Amino acid sequence: MSIEMKTQLGVVDVSTEVVATIAGGAAVDCYGIVGMASQKQIKDGLSELLGKENFRRGVVIREEEEQIHIDMYIIVSYGTKISEVAYNVQTKVKYQLEQMLGLDVDSVNIFVQGVRVTNP
Repeated sequence: MSIEMKTQLGVVDVSTEVVATIAGGAAVDCYGIVGMASQKQIKDGLSELLGKENFRRGVVIREEEEQIHIDMYIIVSYGTKISEVAYNVQTKVKYQLEQMLGLDVDSVNIFVQGVRVTNP
């Protein structure tokens, strides 16, 4: 599946995997994020922490009526304000996709899959 963008020079197709990887990379750079989580929780409610090569497994790209919606599954650091971390992730992901791809994202939905204590 790909996202089609029309420019004055022609049509550009961008793979959803590329968009998901850029969004995941932008999210992990935010303060308070331990990492990305898989969208499917493992048994007993435990979330799998994804490595750099698997960011796209924690990001879902939906295209509905010419609008792009992104669902992100994250794990936050213990002691941080979850609402602030989620807001920072939303704004950074939206900004990065706009700057890198010229992609206008309608919404970035954050799903916190867990809280982890990070080693100092």
